[in-house]
Amino acid sequence: MGTLFEAKLRALKTPPVISRYFSEGAPPDHMPAEKLARYQLESLKAIVKRAYEQSPFYRNKMDGAGINPSGIEQLTDLGKLPFLTKDELRGKPWILLTCDKKDIVLVQVSTGTTGGEEIYMAYTWNDYLLHDLSPQYTQLFPVGPGDICLNALPYEMSTAGLAFHKTFMEGYQATVIPAGKGGAYSTPTKTLKVIRDLSPNIVVTSPSWAITLAEEAARSGVMLPNLGLKKMWLTGEGCSPAFRQRVEKLWGTTANFFYGSLECGGLGIECDAHSGYHLTQAHVLMEIVDPRTGAVLPSGETGEIVVTALLRYDSPIIRFRTGDLGYLETAPCACGSTLTRFHLRGRAFDQLQFRGKAFSPLLMEEFLMRMPEVGNWFQFVMPSSDSARIKIRCELASGVQPSQALAATIAGRMEASAHLPFDIEFVSHLPRPGSKVLRVVRE
Repeated sequence: MGTLFEAKLRALKTPPVISRYFSEGAPPDHMPAEKLARYQLESLKAIVKRAYEQSPFYRNKMDGAGINPSGIEQLTDLGKLPFLTKDELRGKPWILLTCDKKDIVLVQVSTGTTGGEEIYMAYTWNDYLLHDLSPQYTQLFPVGPGDICLNALPYEMSTAGLAFHKTFMEGYQATVIPAGKGGAYSTPTKTLKVIRDLSPNIVVTSPSWAITLAEEAARSGVMLPNLGLKKMWLTGEGCSPAFRQRVEKLWGTTANFFYGSLECGGLGIECDAHSGYHLTQAHVLMEIVDPRTGAVLPSGETGEIVVTALLRYDSPIIRFRTGDLGYLETAPCACGSTLTRFHLRGRAFDQLQFRGKAFSPLLMEEFLMRMPEVGNWFQFVMPSSDSARIKIRCELASGVQPSQALAATIAGRMEASAHLPFDIEFVSHLPRPGSKVLRVVRE
């Protein structure tokens, strides 16, 4: 670790539970299940106790639910604690603090893409760096000195860019290129110039920006597969497996998904088997609950993802309802990691309703991206009434000519897959977004 970071570590008192389990760098992605469970319970007890004793907000919530820290004796007791919701956090930057406000060194804000008043997450130096970087997933996140990491994620008003930056540089001692994504200076042209000059071997970006950079590479004569990338992570947007395959073909590498959020931090890392996310179990506990009743569901059943952070002492996150849908899987993974896996099924508020039927835009994307005639840019245009048809506005692949016959063919394939009515509109060019790509629009 860097000199300043080492000095901070020496000067600060690491919570005992972290020292016991991670002081020697034991990687959690190969930790025996029994040891991992012991750590999680110790950490949960410490977090809940601190929240109850030092946060009026949490004390009131727990008292209202008739539970206090002494009632948490095993991991299954987590379900006794009350949920934390986004609405409780909106517009209240300091509500979670169990420390003095002067100890806060970083405040991050929601991107606003889901609507509503902003959510703020405040961090102390201890939580953001010392605690968060103590457990390292060395198999799932194989980064180290000598690696050159192109960080093509937004830094401003977003958690993504800065989070990966500190993890690459201070956690894993790699070289970081803070390329950003669509900001004042981080244009595709400049990013490609940086790629050409510095030859990164690791790239993290969003799925749509990966395509934007690949288009710029084609224009400027940069052969992205010649980079010989060691790793590529895609995050920040929903992405279907079929769209991921297009990114992989353009960049000449395997691309793995990374899942996280402003409120909870990093939650899941895909391995090369692409069989779900490995849960970052040193950092979080994950429950799947019935979205209507809040009852905890068993492994294999789809419900709302609820997260409790295990390394957040100064602004605890306890049973946070993410609004995302998914399910847990306990079967062993081919990669050998002992971490539980989970599978995302989109966000509850992203599920579209049409003619009395709910469907996922990611599933529609999967069906569409399996068609080689369709290009990489598209929109699902939802009609104003159920009597109309869903319009797919899309570019065509290079060299493919538009025709009524082709539109009818694509519409027929989509209808056969999704059992919904579609019209197809071919366009020569859709806007290339600098922020999150907008796949669903409304008339």
